[in-house]
Amino acid sequence: MNTQVLGISIDHVPCLTAWAETFGGLTYPLLSDFYPHGAVAKKYGVLREEGYSERAIFLIDKDGIIRYIDIHDIDDQPKNSVLFEQIRKIDPEYYDRQPQPIQMPVQDLPHGGIVMYCTSWCPDCRRARAWLAEHALPYTEVDIHANQAAAAQVREWANGNETTPTFDIDGEIVVDFDEVKLRAILKDRLSK
Repeated sequence: MNTQVLGISIDHVPCLTAWAETFGGLTYPLLSDFYPHGAVAKKYGVLREEGYSERAIFLIDKDGIIRYIDIHDIDDQPKNSVLFEQIRKIDPEYYDRQPQPIQMPVQDLPHGGIVMYCTSWCPDCRRARAWLAEHALPYTEVDIHANQAAAAQVREWANGNETTPTFDIDGEIVVDFDEVKLRAILKDRLSK
């Protein structure tokens, strides 16, 4: 999208390296704002008094002008569709000249039993896998980054967000790793 993504955190480099490894690596540079502590976050107005930064997204054009700011709760994931639209607004002529992206083939989605929509890097997905294994519950796993239809289905169930894990248990949907809801739906299978 003619855009450079940069991640920045007030954590030190070894911490950022370990964090990126939990995702299996990142496809964009991750910068440390550790020393002087939070100097960049402070300049952007997102350093909290407690010493950590808000979760924020800044879209900056090629002239260095901030064109969009999104500050949101640390547990909220911004909608990619909103960000893509804002990026397109910065340079609409660029997008008008570009060929349409190639669509990945749509894959059928599994039905029946326990289907867990997830990503390889999600901490809640790892917890859910361990929980399912602990209870010897067979399930089908679908990576939403490898399956366009799965990502679209999860966005539909999760109010536009790609929340993982999301479960389809014989047609009953559980968004996120909600152990109470999972226990209620799977009570007959858990008692065996």
